[in-house]
Amino acid sequence: MLRKQIEPFKQLDRKILLRKLKRIWRIPHEFLLLIVAVPVVVMIRLISPWVLIRWDNMTSPRIGHFAANPELYLCEREAGIAVPKQRHIDIFFMEKPISNHQLAKMWRRVLRVWPHWLMSPVRRANLLLPGGKRHQICDDAHSDRDIHNLLDRCSPHLEFTADEEFKGLTELRKIGVPQGAQFVCLIVRDSAYLNSHQPKDWSYHNYRDTDIKNYVLVAEELADRGYYVLRMGAKVNDCLESNHPRVIDYATNGMRSDFMDIYLGAKCAFCISTSTGFDAIPLIFRRPIVFVNLVPVGYLWTFSSRVLAITRRHFSTAKQRDLSLEEIFTCGVGLSLKSSEYETSDIKLIENSPEEICSVVIEMEERLMGTWQADSVDDDLQRRFWSIFPIQKSDINGRPLHGKISCRIGADFLRTNVSFLK
Repeated sequence: MLRKQIEPFKQLDRKILLRKLKRIWRIPHEFLLLIVAVPVVVMIRLISPWVLIRWDNMTSPRIGHFAANPELYLCEREAGIAVPKQRHIDIFFMEKPISNHQLAKMWRRVLRVWPHWLMSPVRRANLLLPGGKRHQICDDAHSDRDIHNLLDRCSPHLEFTADEEFKGLTELRKIGVPQGAQFVCLIVRDSAYLNSHQPKDWSYHNYRDTDIKNYVLVAEELADRGYYVLRMGAKVNDCLESNHPRVIDYATNGMRSDFMDIYLGAKCAFCISTSTGFDAIPLIFRRPIVFVNLVPVGYLWTFSSRVLAITRRHFSTAKQRDLSLEEIFTCGVGLSLKSSEYETSDIKLIENSPEEICSVVIEMEERLMGTWQADSVDDDLQRRFWSIFPIQKSDINGRPLHGKISCRIGADFLRTNVSFLK
């Protein structure tokens, strides 16, 4: 194993070399900790008839799972779902790098979080010994699907301290948002964050990227309506270029922080997202979300009445036309999570136009303000969409993706894309 690590050193740059050396340095320590952990796990198994000890890692390097998964765990506990009948203790630990330290601090207030160096060997030893599944909190560490529709039924489990509330208001003013003003968070997915924070080939995610220029129209329309629009992102490729005084590129203006990422997501009037990690913050604080350019279609966040969504167009180069909703699933890309799968199927994903984005966002704003005027065909179009959508569809591992359908598809999007529902 050491030889395998040493052989490629001459071809490595300095950063990769340092990572390799650290990995080699950790091998004997991790092995020693694993040996120590085995008798600990055996002891835990022996006392399990009296007290069941369970553990799991938090997917802390990815803010979406770091936010949504623990919140859904707490919602399920509150609802009595997947809770052991006997006395039990649940222990979590965080992986590195931690995507947001403010969120980590807040989870430690409501969960039993132990050090990674202690619990990771215990988890590994548990997996090595037969019967370890009983001691895992979650079967799937990446489960963020609210199939029981709990987020609409349970209150948020995280809250800010008085000092944090004061800090948040102070920082808001520094950013340029006056006290009492409403603001909207805008998060547009690109490749910058993963490429810089977790170096490896992430190109299979490229099908999710969209052009920030297509969001200027909606940002300025909301700003004209009196909202402040804050473009979010821990790291982004391009700036949001607008001269409107109420459009703020918080991601690039030097004022971004872990604390304010969470505070802004928790306090926004609503969020506009292309379905990427940050939107889990407004989600767990029960803020409304507009999903645009959403893909894959089968992963629609269907569980909440606070969600409004539109999808990308799927243009078939073979048929030289857009695919209908039914065709998207019958051709096998309704659940595709890799760019190559769309390419292999000769499907080009077409971004929503600035006008389409603006239309669905204004629909959300007017629904929240109580001024939305529905068309006589809207309810029928919604029913047609959901009659085609495979509600019970599971992912490739057989896990359910949907519970009760509570979200809506953008009204104007369905009105103007009649062939989509054929």
